[in-house]
Amino acid sequence: MRASRLVSILLLLQTRGRMTAQELADRLEVSVRTIYRDVESLHAAGIPLYGDAGPKGGYQLLDGYRTRLTGLTADEAESLFLAGLPGPAAELGLGAVVTAAQLKLMAALPVELRDRAGRIQERFHLDAPTWYREREPVTYLPAVADAVWNERRVQVRYRRWRAPQEVERRLDPYGLVVKAGRWYLVAAVGEDVRTYRVSQILDLHPLDERFTRPEGFDLAAYWQGYLAEFEARLRWGEAVVRLSPRGVERLADLMTPGVVAAARETAEPPDEEGWTRVTVPIESIEHALAEFLRLGVDAEVLAPGELRDRLAATAKVLAERYGSGGGGS
Repeated sequence: MRASRLVSILLLLQTRGRMTAQELADRLEVSVRTIYRDVESLHAAGIPLYGDAGPKGGYQLLDGYRTRLTGLTADEAESLFLAGLPGPAAELGLGAVVTAAQLKLMAALPVELRDRAGRIQERFHLDAPTWYREREPVTYLPAVADAVWNERRVQVRYRRWRAPQEVERRLDPYGLVVKAGRWYLVAAVGEDVRTYRVSQILDLHPLDERFTRPEGFDLAAYWQGYLAEFEARLRWGEAVVRLSPRGVERLADLMTPGVVAAARETAEPPDEEGWTRVTVPIESIEHALAEFLRLGVDAEVLAPGELRDRLAATAKVLAERYGSGGGGS
């Protein structure tokens, strides 16, 4: 651990130039006293490192000195694909590893390329999760990732939406996918390949059994097919809707991409009042009821009749509740 920290100090000074003991301590999450001891050790090892006192002081390497200790470890190299996803990397237990890999890459770059890479890091940040949703607890994510990597079979207790809600499954974990901040496990159960939400795994036990990953299995292709099938299952029916100009604008913020795309494709020219008629897919009457209520007075459902009747009944109850003039009983 200390040897790794000494290398990190060298690489930080090589990529950042002058840094104070406090800055180094904050970056490496150690005390300033520990930094002092590490600097003494580097001096004793013959590293041309010197420090200046005062407000503008700090440690830096002698001009022209560059360490060649930039070789990536196996873990660091494997973590590079997560370099732009600090949240998922941390959930996998690879946050520090990704940081170390990025630091080594920066140190190995020529000055002009290092400056460009630094500007990109300063100006662009990827935040994968959607708005208004907390990160799900993924207690077993590191264990799942280990099983995926080592092709080890696992026994899980899983909570699903239909009865029986809790089931036992013996899985061959093929891969992990993170979408909108949620982790999904793609795994085989016998001959079937299925998708499991990692947050719904209630218990997991690695087994002393290995499995052979199918040759040519394409995780990205499987996921695209799964999404297409999932979208198709959601399309229970269609609704014909009139939207006000404001409703058309709000649609993209309130509805799923599939609904928004369908609305654009089926939109008729605005009528005399400026309202636009569209046809969009719906998952169910109950789900569509909640979705279209969000649009309020900016939407009028024309069909199906059952959905229109449910919206009318809901509106009547709301009118009676808020038109009574009371604030409770």
